Amino acid sequence: MSFQLSSEQEAVRDVVREFGENEIRPVAREHDETREYPHDLVEEAAKYDLVAPTIAEEYGGAGMDLLTAVVVTEELWRADPGIGSAIGSRGFGTTMIQEFGDEWMKEEWLPKVAAGDAATCSCISEPAHGSDVAGIETRAELDEEAGEWVLNGDKMWITNGTIADVAVVMAKTSPGERHRGITAFLVEADREGFEPTKIDNKLGIRASDLAEIRLNDVRVPEDNVIGAVDQGFYQLMAFFAGGRTSVAAQAVGAAQGALDAAIDYAEEREQGGQKIKEYQAISHKVAEMATNVEAARSLTYRAASVVDADGNDQLAAKFASMAKLFASERAVEVADEGIQVHGGAGFVTDHPAERFYRDARITKIYEGTSEIQKNIISDQVF
Repeated sequence: MSFQLSSEQEAVRDVVREFGENEIRPVAREHDETREYPHDLVEEAAKYDLVAPTIAEEYGGAGMDLLTAVVVTEELWRADPGIGSAIGSRGFGTTMIQEFGDEWMKEEWLPKVAAGDAATCSCISEPAHGSDVAGIETRAELDEEAGEWVLNGDKMWITNGTIADVAVVMAKTSPGERHRGITAFLVEADREGFEPTKIDNKLGIRASDLAEIRLNDVRVPEDNVIGAVDQGFYQLMAFFAGGRTSVAAQAVGAAQGALDAAIDYAEEREQGGQKIKEYQAISHKVAEMATNVEAARSLTYRAASVVDADGNDQLAAKFASMAKLFASERAVEVADEGIQVHGGAGFVTDHPAERFYRDARITKIYEGTSEIQKNIISDQVF
């Protein structure tokens, strides 16, 4: 099935690609090496509606559908996965607020995020619970006299953890009930007991912020429950298909960036009196890389279209998992071959090949590992 982008979506692609080439690529290596969060680039990206682009127009967002947002993500990661992640993850958690939050939550936070003035984070994973979301141990107990929930626990691998202004925190409100006892809370980052610690020793996407967050008797009003008590897991499941499709788009972008770098190098590097692109060994590598990128892109666009259709949750889950699995696995393979095309030059930071290789690897892990995606796909197939 072919997915032809509309003229509007092609125009969006052109804008993001120009932004990536002019603003992101020139500073990508610097941000990778210094691990400095790209605050200025986030502010600039917000002017082009590239920050949390699916936020509805009534709250200051671009109101993009998933397919258009996928195009944005792909192009940001094509320019540089680290900075692309920093920009693209700025609104983590806003989908939960937009879909299930009270109106005051939407009015207070969504316009700020869309404008680049605030960042959100989504606190799900824990030191002992990554793929096993239902097993989280963070607790929320109701202090009825004070009219407040008291949260305690540790959250791990939290994107935007140290720069977020507000967090969506998943916590157990009915211990022992597994997924039936989880609730989503809106937690402002300046509340007492909200303690983030930056994680700096990352393999890749180093310009993106990552943290561990300790919740030490954090108190929030009863009104800060997002959706309904004990319904957080079900609410979260509504977004996994979209999230996994977005990660597939990240993988496609990283793979395309690695392919671009390999093509540029093959057209410049001479060996044995000719450009290395003229050697069949190199040209065949590039041919296979390009084919894998295009296959991953097609599957990702199809997944986005199925999720956008919003008519069959099982079909959306299947295609989203297929797209994430295939695109992430191919991205790592393409980036690996990109280093091989560069030879020794690909093993040092003089060229972006090694950075794309390091950055692509994360797409096989977060939003559900490749192994989890295979479980989901096989469940749907059988």
